[in-house]
Amino acid sequence: MRVILLAGLLLTGAASYAQTYMPSAERITKTVSYLASDKLKGRGTAEKGGEKASKYVAKKFAAMGLEPGFNGKYYQPFTFTRGKHVDVPSRNVIGFLDNGAPYTIIIGAHYDHLGRAGLFDGKYPVGEIHNGADDNASGVAGLLELARYYTENGTKEDFNFMFIAFGGEELGLQGSKYYVKNPVDSLDNIHFMLNMDMIGRYNAERGVGIGGYGSAEEWPAIFKDVKGNGVKFFTDAAGKGGSDHHSFYVSGVPVLFFHTGGHDDYHKPTDDIAKLKAKEEAGILDVAIQLINNAMKEKKLTYKEVEEK
Repeated sequence: MRVILLAGLLLTGAASYAQTYMPSAERITKTVSYLASDKLKGRGTAEKGGEKASKYVAKKFAAMGLEPGFNGKYYQPFTFTRGKHVDVPSRNVIGFLDNGAPYTIIIGAHYDHLGRAGLFDGKYPVGEIHNGADDNASGVAGLLELARYYTENGTKEDFNFMFIAFGGEELGLQGSKYYVKNPVDSLDNIHFMLNMDMIGRYNAERGVGIGGYGSAEEWPAIFKDVKGNGVKFFTDAAGKGGSDHHSFYVSGVPVLFFHTGGHDDYHKPTDDIAKLKAKEEAGILDVAIQLINNAMKEKKLTYKEVEEK
């Protein structure tokens, strides 16, 4: 009986340990609740809320043991010009998992949102807080969950991982554009880039879309045995698009893009935490993990340019 009891305790302990690094709906909710709170006032670029969001991500990266990914620091600062707005400051947040491998997988999501819309020249209600729970606090939650998985799963992978929270995405993919022009390592050493933007509003009728299916010769084989485990997904060949993976794809890097689709709250003050589908997001991240792990069976993905329709 003691042996059986001990075995049961060991199994329970193993299951408990496994749950600490597998994607968690509870942690996703906690992350999105903070990033999409009124305290951060919509995480606007060049606003205090956006700076707080970047600090939050850097703090999480450090707690997971990720190395500072840019010259000994977590922040890669940059400025950009958009219309009449000149030298707008922002920064990417970069954490690096060094496995001593020749190639690196980049996982990204943008942390900025519209803030109080001051930089959008009247396109959105100025002064109103746009919390951006789905866009893109949900993607940042996914970024942190995947960082946790690959730092805490007890396996030294055959690839390095670079986790990037991009700034300035809402103002024209500014953070990712800057990164591909000023990469930490050569873009030739990137296995692929996986981007998550708006993954928090799963619709069972639609499923989650995964773009970039045509951006590498190996993607069809990599997708072959992937299970949805409670969520369904469909693929789209396009490597181009309105989020940060676009910058990598046009620079010759294979990509994947996870997106649960548009909705009536897109870029409105009503994109709030109450509508988050955290359990389904955890399922989406499980699909991402399967794809990443399958892709690591390949030595180096072969970039493929997608024919435009």
